[in-house]
Amino acid sequence: MISVVVPVYNEEESVPALVEAVRSTLDGQAEPWELLLVDDGSRDRSAEIIAGHERDDPRIRLVALARNYGQTQAMQAGFDEARGDVVVSMDGDLQNDPTDIPRLVAKLREGYDLVAGYRERRKDKLLTRKVPSWVANRLIRRITQVNIRDNGCSLKAYRRLTLDRMALYSDMHRFLPALAAATAGARIAEIPVKHHARVHGQSKYGLSRILKILADLLTITLISWFREHPLRLFAFGAFGAFLLAVITASAAVLDMLWLHPSLQHRFVLPGVALLWLLLSCYLLLVGLVAEVALRKARGMDPELLPLASERSL
Repeated sequence: MISVVVPVYNEEESVPALVEAVRSTLDGQAEPWELLLVDDGSRDRSAEIIAGHERDDPRIRLVALARNYGQTQAMQAGFDEARGDVVVSMDGDLQNDPTDIPRLVAKLREGYDLVAGYRERRKDKLLTRKVPSWVANRLIRRITQVNIRDNGCSLKAYRRLTLDRMALYSDMHRFLPALAAATAGARIAEIPVKHHARVHGQSKYGLSRILKILADLLTITLISWFREHPLRLFAFGAFGAFLLAVITASAAVLDMLWLHPSLQHRFVLPGVALLWLLLSCYLLLVGLVAEVALRKARGMDPELLPLASERSL
């Protein structure tokens, strides 16, 4: 089964055309399909319209969230409810073209775990959408070493197994390829897809999202660099704490040799140096525990084994 997951927020004018476009595209495919429209706390009639389509066609399903959680959480809710072995995500504003879905699925069937679309002729505003996206994509590629040219394009196809190994939060839907590569060892491909200008409603994103993207990029960076060797992360912190302990101890020695502090002040700097030293030792021990836990989990939990065995099937 092919599951198409579409987060929807105040898109009452776009939903009927979206449903018809997906239906006309996938009805010609050999595989059965379902369309999950995740209403992310819309304030208009989006949920009501989706419910009407659900009554008319059992392949269309409404996933209603209690309030507006954001696109990432809505997407994760749709992934959790999807029943297909192939899951396709796309936006609900009609800028993604459902006719690209068969091409994504066909590419996925060639042996990939994730296929990302990139918008060849993007129909968005230059300064508020294209330029920030251009900068962000190059920054993400440089840091994560995952060569995806358009991380912001929601039109992607995934194997069910790959999604089951990932958990999304914040605005992490923008980093799905990097997250899949870091946490699931996914094989990734990309193909060009069509992009249309927005016809109904207004964009839900602006320049204010930049800070959240940078914070999530830091998270992805830490996952990419230290997931396999968590001891390295704690060792960096331990080394910094040790340097501070040395600096503080040196200051204590100089203070006692040249400044001759009073008795009650002589123990302040040595005490601080001792605290830094203890923190350094503590971080090293936590890193060792994390390293041992990771090795033990890999040896006992088949869900954490590489994807090679599944691909061979």
